[in-house]
Amino acid sequence: MKFAIHTLGCDKNTVDSERYLADLVAYGAEPVRSLDEADLILVNTCGFIDAAKQESIDALLKAGQLKQRGPCRFVAAVGCMVERHARELREALPEVDLFLGASEMDRLIPALTARGFLNDAPLLRHPGVRLYGGDLPHVRYLKVSEGCDHGCAFCAIPLMRGRHRSFDLADVVREAQLLEAQGAREVNLVAQDLAHYGRDMPGGARLSELLEALLAETGIPWYRLLYIYSAGLTAKMLELIAGQPRIVRYLDIPMQHAADTVLARMRRPERKERQREKLREIRATIPGVVIRTTVIVGFPGESDQEFAELLEFLEEVQIERVGVFPYSPQEGTRAFELVDDVPDELKRERYDVVMEVQRITTAGCYERMLGRTVRAIVDRRESPRTALVRTDAQADDIDGITRVETDTQPGTLIDVRLDSVVDDYDFTATFVREIDSPPPPRPVAGLGRQLPMLTTAGAYGR
Repeated sequence: MKFAIHTLGCDKNTVDSERYLADLVAYGAEPVRSLDEADLILVNTCGFIDAAKQESIDALLKAGQLKQRGPCRFVAAVGCMVERHARELREALPEVDLFLGASEMDRLIPALTARGFLNDAPLLRHPGVRLYGGDLPHVRYLKVSEGCDHGCAFCAIPLMRGRHRSFDLADVVREAQLLEAQGAREVNLVAQDLAHYGRDMPGGARLSELLEALLAETGIPWYRLLYIYSAGLTAKMLELIAGQPRIVRYLDIPMQHAADTVLARMRRPERKERQREKLREIRATIPGVVIRTTVIVGFPGESDQEFAELLEFLEEVQIERVGVFPYSPQEGTRAFELVDDVPDELKRERYDVVMEVQRITTAGCYERMLGRTVRAIVDRRESPRTALVRTDAQADDIDGITRVETDTQPGTLIDVRLDSVVDDYDFTATFVREIDSPPPPRPVAGLGRQLPMLTTAGAYGR
């Protein structure tokens, strides 16, 4: 059986899809890139906001159309949106054959085996518990926990992913080691809040101890922290980041708003002055740090004055990158009970205003970086003489690219001098020197013996 996976949503979904991929291959299925070639199409859905839900539904409709005209014989919907809306989806999408929520990953293989799509026993060649399905094998994501205990009024993640559960430190380190053995050069740590790591395990390690273990027990040159609440950035954490060149000086800190009244209605843990103080502390402790955040516009009751406070704050603190989301009510959340009184047209207008303000801010921040020599990782060749790279200020897939004339290969760490800003978000740069090229594949320390692994094997873990 040939199969294809269409992944929507966040990087945590990417990790889950790699596990689905590994399970299917282990039972004899053959992955293909194109949905048009697949006997089975698996859509890993996202249910975070209305736009993501619509994208998931569109993907399922497309898969259903491919099933009608072949060769697709089976469509499976999995993931967060199914976790919350399985009943409605079953009624609305009869062309989809199987619905499994994010908590039901272990039911996929039995369901497909019972229908005769898979071998009834796994192959002798063990593929690992994750297989990589993208085109940048040196860039990987490592999920350190699942679920969330924060009570943000707008967020449905706890309804889809459950309460916060940290993964065992030894398991996370082991997964990182296997990622490294398969060529990972940049590992992005992901969770709903990295700072909550270990808080649910009495006497267990915290995030700083996990990072120290990862640094000590792997040689991965870049670790990047994605999505960490500022309250968890303790003095110890900041000093660790400042003193460890292998931890990229880049922090993704969700703030969501700046008006205290809106933050209170959102049930967010911090207020504007505390956010301001934390940004000062971070920048004072980690020179050159780049910060990314997200904000929501059009939350119920957001007045013109409250929106103006958000704009003033963003202009004041000069955060390098900001993601903006118009509010959409999610059933089951506390905010769903509030009157959604900001018209959609006004939400879109405010979205456009913040995007324009931030475009100018990002361009100015990037202009101030020009002339610096910075560390970068080569992602791919654009031509024999030009490579597309990312500086440490540019996270994978969300922060633009940098063009450099160099013949170095993907996965290589290099130093570049930033020459110009292109379209406000990208750079051109001059190659300075090669720092660290990818090593040849090596055995993973502590395995004892080597299992026969597929060459695309990813990582061990849940």
